[in-house]
Amino acid sequence: MTDLALILAAVVLAAVGGEAFLKSILGVALHLRVPKMVVATTLAAFATSSPELTVSSVAALAGQPEIGLGDALGSNVVNIALIFGMALLYGAVQTTRADFGRDYYLALGAPLLTFVFVLDGRIVRSEALALLAIFVVWLAWTLRCALRQRDAAVDIDVGELPPGKSVVFGILGLGALIAAGRLFVSGATGIAAMFAVDTYVIGVVLVAIGTSLPELVTVILSRLRGHDDVGVGTLIGSNLFNGLAIVGVAAAIHPIVAPPEEVALTLAAGIVALLLLLPNRSGQIVRSRGALLLLVYAGFIWATLSF
Repeated sequence: MTDLALILAAVVLAAVGGEAFLKSILGVALHLRVPKMVVATTLAAFATSSPELTVSSVAALAGQPEIGLGDALGSNVVNIALIFGMALLYGAVQTTRADFGRDYYLALGAPLLTFVFVLDGRIVRSEALALLAIFVVWLAWTLRCALRQRDAAVDIDVGELPPGKSVVFGILGLGALIAAGRLFVSGATGIAAMFAVDTYVIGVVLVAIGTSLPELVTVILSRLRGHDDVGVGTLIGSNLFNGLAIVGVAAAIHPIVAPPEEVALTLAAGIVALLLLLPNRSGQIVRSRGALLLLVYAGFIWATLSF
């Protein structure tokens, strides 16, 4: 019961901290006049991926980076298959394939590279540095493009936070996320020992859902406020942060040992979910895709627990 209480407390902290941190980042972005889509794929994605970063880093420092790997890759499945699947039940999303661009195709390519790295059952530091290098190049290129588009103002309503309050929100939110990461690692490892379940599966199934709460908040709010592109951009950006930066950081801290077949299943589910995200010729991600995405997630959980 103590381990479960720790996880429930971490869920609350992750949700509250993620929302505060997200509001802080977007508030600062308003004053910097960064384009909305760029905010979604970079700043918002970073904010909502902070729980995964803290969980993965703390787990790696504790000598159990497999939790971080499972959390990061499992969160990518949760983000697209579960969260966006539920969001689509609210109604179709209007977008175009041009809006996805290189970020989408890199999100498809990253899991393929991860699969190559984990074929021998390990992700070593040199491979981690390769993932981090790709992430840094992508981030630098994205920020360079953002500077060229500063005339396109961000029109996200974050309550008109002044710069000072945005910074305070960011510090408090980040503190809550770090605390949530520590609670998650403690509770998840306790449950894994109790049920004799390997730490990678705990990360994929349990921890991934909890650390994806900020993405859930972001996507639902963006749908309700009419900013569907922010929700899509945040999820794609979050996938890149998770698959490149967070896996890279965790493996750089401590080499990861994980069963290739379990990792391959998670990566495959993430790729299928991303492919279902592509809009049709009329520029819509239709509501029926939501049901398909939820089926992908249900099948993924069943297959993971069956190993």
